[in-house]
Amino acid sequence: MARALKPPGWLTEGLRPRDAPVPWAAVARASVALAAPLAVGTATGQPGYGALVSMGALSGVIGDTADAYRMRVYNIAVPQLFGALGVLLGTQVYGTGWTAVAVLTLVALLSGMISSIGAVASVSGLLLLLNAVVGAGLPLPSPWWLPPALLLLGGLLVLALTLLAWPLRGGTPERGVVADTYRAVAALLEATGSPGYDAKRHELTQSLNQSYDLLLARRARRHGRSPTLVRLLAQLNALVPVVEAVAAVQLRPPGSGPPPSGYPAAVRALADAVERGRTGPAPAEGRPAPPDLPEPRGPSTRALAEAIRHADAVVHEPAPDPYAAGDRLGRPAALEVRARRAARTLLLSGGSWRYGLRLAVCIGLAQVLVSVIAVPRSYWVTLTVTFVMKPDFGSVFSRAVLRALGTAAGLLIAVPVLAEVPHGWWDVPVMAALATLIPALSVKGYAFQTAAITPVILLLSDLLNHQGFHLVLPRLYDSLIGCGIALLVGYLLWPESWHTRIGERLADAVQDTASYVGLAFTTGPGRDEPARARYRRRLYRDLSAVRSEFQRALTEPPPVGTRAEAWWPLVIAVERIVDTTTATRVRVEHGAAMPTPAEVGAVTRQLTDLADALRTGAPLRPADGPGAPAGPEGPDGPAAPEGPDGPAGPAQDGALARLRHEVHAARSVAAP
Repeated sequence: MARALKPPGWLTEGLRPRDAPVPWAAVARASVALAAPLAVGTATGQPGYGALVSMGALSGVIGDTADAYRMRVYNIAVPQLFGALGVLLGTQVYGTGWTAVAVLTLVALLSGMISSIGAVASVSGLLLLLNAVVGAGLPLPSPWWLPPALLLLGGLLVLALTLLAWPLRGGTPERGVVADTYRAVAALLEATGSPGYDAKRHELTQSLNQSYDLLLARRARRHGRSPTLVRLLAQLNALVPVVEAVAAVQLRPPGSGPPPSGYPAAVRALADAVERGRTGPAPAEGRPAPPDLPEPRGPSTRALAEAIRHADAVVHEPAPDPYAAGDRLGRPAALEVRARRAARTLLLSGGSWRYGLRLAVCIGLAQVLVSVIAVPRSYWVTLTVTFVMKPDFGSVFSRAVLRALGTAAGLLIAVPVLAEVPHGWWDVPVMAALATLIPALSVKGYAFQTAAITPVILLLSDLLNHQGFHLVLPRLYDSLIGCGIALLVGYLLWPESWHTRIGERLADAVQDTASYVGLAFTTGPGRDEPARARYRRRLYRDLSAVRSEFQRALTEPPPVGTRAEAWWPLVIAVERIVDTTTATRVRVEHGAAMPTPAEVGAVTRQLTDLADALRTGAPLRPADGPGAPAGPEGPDGPAAPEGPDGPAGPAQDGALARLRHEVHAARSVAAP
């Protein structure tokens, strides 16, 4: 009976707070950025102006999610400009009835299409629509340029507070991110051979993606080559061979045991050196001694030791080659090239138009509803739809449910504030206290963020409308109406809501693996490494996308969530194929014989066939020839007397025996 009454997992998943540290610096910035404008507005007798500046600051606080200072400038400034444009459009149609409906619907279409370009574009599209709704629903001060200017001033305040420490901590965030990636590698190395390996590998993939995104995005926005950036890219690139060697260590024969603790300890020492910004010493001081690593016991640990020593040399070298640091992963495209790609994505992508139309229909329906039915403070309905209808931020269904629950929790905080706190100077300390909750709770999850933002928005709205406690119930009703519109029109009525994209993303990963196999085992050791590095990064991004889609699908109600769970064995199987490919290449680099073209071709054909089956649902073709599953000796073939790591050369049944076994396992899972 107790089990029957237990809430389903897809409902409780989003209510489980994430294990994330409180960003104390962001907490302090939010408190100052939202309270200071109210203090100035109160002192000058213009509390409404102060509220608008605080609204702009609120957008900046929510959007300040980057690590590097240059990226934070970009992440805060660009969305603020779109937000100013949105409020300008909204104020022009305030009180115009059906004209406002048409304009907001068109703005929603544009907002949704912009969101398909990238993360910053998504936030920009969100602010464009949100502020347009606010401008069309609230009587804002005139002249026309004043509301946009006040909102921009709030964003500028957040930006100024964010950049105060830049002169003292210019490269600290970038060094910290790269150092964290080194520590993630050490944790993965400690987890080899244990059930926790897959989780640590996923954490490392996310850390690598974050580090490369941060450094390459910064390089794309700089002309020339910064010595600090060159060093960090070189240090991050030097970590890739260590990651590959860890994959080889993980796939050693059973009974090999975990690697000695000296290996992860050496990687952690390198992480500390990266974080401190340590460079090579002056010649008189002598170079630091190479790490004292345990004696390798086979080809896998030998590859690991060589990779760690190489990373140590790169971390401590005085001046990395500025023309070799980052080009293993390709140069960032020029600005005009990226602009053309963004425009092509915006105008020609089917996904862009589908999401734009989906959002526009929901916004248009919300505006029509509040135009024909007397709904107090009707703009809250449209605001709720805007927040919920962000599929790139997660599941629409779960966001609607969490939005309703978070709003209800936030109202419990807002009730005593609106009922008991008099307007005036008391607003300043109350806002300072409420603002601290936004960064502190946002890292815990969407419902917690909604609960923190709700009382802040209500207090700012009350400063503009002076409705007091009477704002509370309309806010709840409007939020529930908005969530209902998003669920019915934006979720239930769209066919794409009833299936996941896990199979499509898995097919991409398998096809890229087939391409990587063809490249990795048709070139000799040490040759064509830049191309292989780019393929590896693409593979691990594919796997990260698969995991993200899987986690999103689990928050959907049945049957979507149930179907997603059925994909999990195949997700694991594909991840093992990628790891085995990497490990086999490492062994080739350290003495194993290259596989024959027949072996490579057979495995490539099987992977391509699997990718086609995942994408189209066609049956798998029978495997034959050298690509058939491994024989009775097991996936490693008969062992050779080389030590705990297994043989350095090929097994009797082929150099790709283990890889063929993993491919066969994945095909068996995928077969109906």
